[in-house]
Amino acid sequence: MDNKITTEAVEGMTQADEIDVDMTLIKEMADNGLLYGHKKQRTHPRFKQFIYTTRNGVEIIDLAKTSKKIDEAVAFLNAQLQEKKTVLVVGTQAASWDAVEAFAKKFGMPYVKNGWVGGLVTNFKVVGQRLDYLRKALVSIEKGEFDKYTKKERVTINRKIDKMKIMFEGLDTLTKAPDVMFVIDGSLRNHITAIKEAATLKIPVVAIIDSDDNPDLVTYPIPANDHAKLSITWLMDHIGNRLKA
Repeated sequence: MDNKITTEAVEGMTQADEIDVDMTLIKEMADNGLLYGHKKQRTHPRFKQFIYTTRNGVEIIDLAKTSKKIDEAVAFLNAQLQEKKTVLVVGTQAASWDAVEAFAKKFGMPYVKNGWVGGLVTNFKVVGQRLDYLRKALVSIEKGEFDKYTKKERVTINRKIDKMKIMFEGLDTLTKAPDVMFVIDGSLRNHITAIKEAATLKIPVVAIIDSDDNPDLVTYPIPANDHAKLSITWLMDHIGNRLKA
């Protein structure tokens, strides 16, 4: 989509919505591709409230509304951080990996990027035991406590631990079910599972969602391009810069 169309869309958004917005911020969001949704045929009916227009068969997200939703999400996350609540960041698509890890580490939050672990929220008692096993196993390795086993036994143990390290990457600080979940892209199959688990325990969910998502499934939806690395990185950086840890 060329710059002319982008400029026209941005100007139209700020004029059409009765929302007090920062025009410079809206243009920056557009420059980073936040306005691009999916093909129109993939649009979820409940997401139509966030669509500004359709160009060349692609939905254009209303960035004035996105800006307002970002404000709401930031206010909520800041309140949770002030109360020392545990926020779990979830982003398992490749485009979000770097942004998710950087964001989570900046605030000392646990994160999931290698695939949702079933029961992480709804069955944390069992998953937590596996996390404890991994923590203790890593300490044992450091102390050389596995040296007493045969070479074959050590190979088997190391393979098991290596597999667990990948599965539980980012969760070493998680000692209980999270208080809040922050999801990037609500339509991925394993993310849907994560959101359902959160709903079961009434855990609020902040989520970056695109035109193929149902905003009603999350507590604080942020309508934006959730499938492009540029868009995701800008959003995570922008939100991160506004949080007060």
